[in-house]
Amino acid sequence: MDKQRQQEAYKNYVQQKTPVHSLPVNMARAFVTGGLICVIGQGILNFCKARGLEQDICGSWTSIILILLSVVFTGFGIYPKLAKWGGAGALVPITGFANSVAAPAIEYQKEGQVMGIGCKIFTIAGPVILYGVFTSWLLGLGYWILKCVGIL
Repeated sequence: MDKQRQQEAYKNYVQQKTPVHSLPVNMARAFVTGGLICVIGQGILNFCKARGLEQDICGSWTSIILILLSVVFTGFGIYPKLAKWGGAGALVPITGFANSVAAPAIEYQKEGQVMGIGCKIFTIAGPVILYGVFTSWLLGLGYWILKCVGIL
């Protein structure tokens, strides 16, 4: 009987500590956060176009500035709060990827340039880079084979 009480107490404890999330609220937050990042990006793009830059150059500047803003906001501790509130809306765009590279670099800088930053900088982003490059290679190989066979 005592073991059953322990299990009940543990079950109650877990229910108290487990955060309750509302899917519609999380989706709305992600939508607003991602939308805000996209609006900022569109503003940068429009600003560059208004200065007479070509479309490709405007796109490059937009990416560079969004990455820079993400890294700076990560350094000041703003982006992690935004990501916690906005969820996937902050983690999916290019700014989320920049955050995933900058955060470990900032966290492990005290361990030194090589053993800290050098070893830990891609702990979060590394798998994304690895599988992105590998998938690109596979798709390129498939395209090349189809081109050699004459299908494409």
